[in-house]
Amino acid sequence: MIRVGVIGTGAMGINHIRIYYEMEGVELVGISDIDEERVRTLAGMYETKAFTDYNELLKEGLDAVSIVVPTKLHKNVCLDVIAAGSNVLVEKPIADSPENADVMIKAAMDAGKALMVGHIERFNPAIIKLKEIIDGGLLGKIVSISTTRVGPYNPRIRDVGVILDIGVHDIDIISYLYDMKVKKVHAIAGADIHPFEDHASIHLRFDNDLSGLVDTNWLTPHKVRSLKAVGLEGVAYLDYMNQTVELHDNGWIRKAKVEQSEPLRNELDHFIECVLNGEMPCPNGDHGKHALEVCMAAIESYKEEKTVQL
Repeated sequence: MIRVGVIGTGAMGINHIRIYYEMEGVELVGISDIDEERVRTLAGMYETKAFTDYNELLKEGLDAVSIVVPTKLHKNVCLDVIAAGSNVLVEKPIADSPENADVMIKAAMDAGKALMVGHIERFNPAIIKLKEIIDGGLLGKIVSISTTRVGPYNPRIRDVGVILDIGVHDIDIISYLYDMKVKKVHAIAGADIHPFEDHASIHLRFDNDLSGLVDTNWLTPHKVRSLKAVGLEGVAYLDYMNQTVELHDNGWIRKAKVEQSEPLRNELDHFIECVLNGEMPCPNGDHGKHALEVCMAAIESYKEEKTVQL
């Protein structure tokens, strides 16, 4: 049995708790949150121990821990988890600065522990299928990938803007589909209903004149989560929420066969498998740091009205 714990019982943390509780070969040893009433209620529901001090949870001898707390706390909690001898999955973004991400990555490497970053869309079945299609050459050379991730503002998001909260998903996915790092970033963004930016258009430049475009906001009354990949031999249209991929070329419009499943469950399955087998998870700390660096470059770009080179 892999012994796991969850630190943070907010909206996303509850889903980590639920899935670990349901997984075979996994024992949900305990959960932690500073909200005593909330954590005790959830512990009763999922037949586990409740802790208001996560350091007490870490004394339980855990193999793996999910960190699902505000971004500014990621570094300190992650270092404590690693020091206690546990492998760690930290929700995106990896940290509140690239420097703090470096500290986390080094700590995990020195301790020989897995550090996975929760870029959940990599485990969306539609993205998995599109990656297979692109790598198989069905669309020819991909020259442009654009995404739309918009919807209403969630008032629980107060510590970061839309780029770090949801734009980071597509920044990571575009790099993942190209299998390349971003070279230059140019962004236009603004804040109208939030202390930080609440709408952004982010242009990403890769090697070989390849481009990515991320359109994101908290201003649209309904959610849209879509991606378009343009290749020399066809175009793919992907819907993240419906988990569909449609291919268009000169002769056909075809729907790819996508086996639908819950992305977070796929992500946690991968994490536990890596812990069990002593393997490096993907996305790892370096992937998480790159996505964070691109986000920070986008924020710098729109604030200073310039293109930023990484």
